[in-house]
Amino acid sequence: MSKLTFFRAFSPAMMMTGLVAVLVGYASSVAIILQALDVAGLDTAQTGGWLMMLGIGMGVTTIGLSLWYKMPVLTAWSTPGIALLVTSLSGVTINEAVGVFIFASGLMFLCGVTGIFARLMNYIPRALASAMLAGILLRFGLTAFGALNTSFVLCAAMIAAYVVMRRIFPLYAIIAALITGITVTGLSGDLHFVRAGNVFALPEFVMPSFTLTSLISVGIPFFIVSLASQNAPGIAILQANGYPPHTSVLLSCSSLAAILLAPWGGFSICIAAITAAICMAPDVHPDPARRYTAAVWAGIFYLLAGIFGGAVFMLFNAFPAVLIQILAGLALLTTLMNSLHQSLADEKGRDAAIICFLLTASGITLLGISSAFWGLLAGIVVHQIMAIRRG
Repeated sequence: MSKLTFFRAFSPAMMMTGLVAVLVGYASSVAIILQALDVAGLDTAQTGGWLMMLGIGMGVTTIGLSLWYKMPVLTAWSTPGIALLVTSLSGVTINEAVGVFIFASGLMFLCGVTGIFARLMNYIPRALASAMLAGILLRFGLTAFGALNTSFVLCAAMIAAYVVMRRIFPLYAIIAALITGITVTGLSGDLHFVRAGNVFALPEFVMPSFTLTSLISVGIPFFIVSLASQNAPGIAILQANGYPPHTSVLLSCSSLAAILLAPWGGFSICIAAITAAICMAPDVHPDPARRYTAAVWAGIFYLLAGIFGGAVFMLFNAFPAVLIQILAGLALLTTLMNSLHQSLADEKGRDAAIICFLLTASGITLLGISSAFWGLLAGIVVHQIMAIRRG
């Protein structure tokens, strides 16, 4: 490794990108996870242990896969799947819940090793993958700028810092926005550090229990939602950014990790979408082949977040939610621009791309499955119809 490569790997921009990805990932759904674990009947110590195992599982898989393939591969819990669990785990014992997690991850593992999922993903044109990604990211951008209504000073200051730094040192624009946000919230008295539980909480083994009722009523929906609304967008985002997705291996490795860690609390490990997109932005590094370093840093921060679970809660309790929302929107701006450009670059595929984009951006949920899946499905159908018409 040359000195220049070494410096870039340990540059503040790479580290900050990894940190922002983890911050966005945790901030966007940690409250939903806590709800799901509460419904499952976990006490404070067990919740801390499960969060530790989730962080360790995502950290190890993110670092391992990113280093192995030399591309930014992030793993994450299935946020849509966890949202489903909030309404489905009532009356299910912890042992049955673990059985459900193993069952759902086992089905995903089979989809990976048999290559079924990879064959399905091959039918997705890159323009549609980009359109779906743009539809997902649009909501983050609208939320960030919508904060001008509720937190004008904070939002305006962070946007100004981002724009000015983008003009001078583009790689450090997000760093400037984060520092500005912390400074403004600190001066306004909106940072509140409160001790929340133990810093360390060791996971405990839970013996899985498999019942037909829980597997059918919870396990199958959890599998479908996680596969369609988390893993499919994650693979599509890799395709949209020009990375070979290695679909079968990524799905197999992430689901196998979830199977092994489920009895200790690592109940959901999937291919990341939004957080991965942060590490794929052109501002991370001009060379796409070097951007995997940001993902490795994200994996390191995942590990730290898992080990120091109590400290993570203190951090997220201290930051106002609007700060994280603005930071996420700004971090994804360049990725949104590139996705829109790529989705509309092919004139023949614009009809399918714009339908995919708008349906994904609508945020609808049908049959418990998020708009990202339906947008992609509609885009593929329209793409095929237009191809027949032209033929």
